[in-house]
Amino acid sequence: MSDTNELIQRYLAAWNETDAAARQAVLAEVYAEDAVYTDPLVSVQGRDGLDATIAAIQGQFGGLVFSLGGAVDAHHDIARFTWHLGPEGAEPVAIGFDIAVIGDDGRISRVLGFLDKVPAGV
Repeated sequence: MSDTNELIQRYLAAWNETDAAARQAVLAEVYAEDAVYTDPLVSVQGRDGLDATIAAIQGQFGGLVFSLGGAVDAHHDIARFTWHLGPEGAEPVAIGFDIAVIGDDGRISRVLGFLDKVPAGV
């Protein structure tokens, strides 16, 4: 379980990384090259697609950070977790729930995301 926890923490760190080169390095570490990310607002394949999605979210919600909203629940090759987006240490403006599928190489091969709380106009 600790390996899965670390993987999800590193995955969220990619969402918080504002330096493009550093973010791409973290994505290469935790996200399979051909992985798929799908949520209600976007569906992309590959690290480049996810990187562009993260950059767009950072542009829209500059200064806010992603954090775990609770414990990571995992079994076999699947992990589920709640995340928060908001000012560090303050009430989140957005809350979501993701399911990550982990490939044989230990990297995330698919993320299915759900949005539980979103700001108006998103």
